[in-house]
Amino acid sequence: MASHFRSYVWDPILIISQIILMQCIYYSFLGLWLAGVDGLVHTSRSLDQIFSYEVLGFSTTQGCLSMMAFILNSLTCALGLWFFIRRGKQCLDFTVTVHFFHMIGCWIYNAHLPVALSWWLVNVACMALMAVIGEYLCMRTELRAIPVNTAPKSNL
Repeated sequence: MASHFRSYVWDPILIISQIILMQCIYYSFLGLWLAGVDGLVHTSRSLDQIFSYEVLGFSTTQGCLSMMAFILNSLTCALGLWFFIRRGKQCLDFTVTVHFFHMIGCWIYNAHLPVALSWWLVNVACMALMAVIGEYLCMRTELRAIPVNTAPKSNL
């Protein structure tokens, strides 16, 4: 008789809804972080900050602050992985999926793949942070001690 501990059934509706939820978290919080950065330096908001690879750069103050917003967003998305995905094994999968769809969105927005090295470095760093921190949080929750017997002991 096989054990049914942690056995999972293939549920494509759940997976697709989790992907959509993580994309919503990614873009919502990235927008909030960028709005906060824009409030600091008093610049105008645009979709270029999210999708244009030319905005991310080390040479300008706005580029550095935009990179900081992307890094902070990866931390926020790691919390999203912890709250909604809850499986350490799936954190890397969802992280790569979120960033893959972001790359597709950038490709469509710019009409070609991003060519700036800074864009690739920021996104790889964000993927690493999001996956590692999300997996750490999920694994910490999964490995929490499970109380076996909470009833008081009786003397026999």
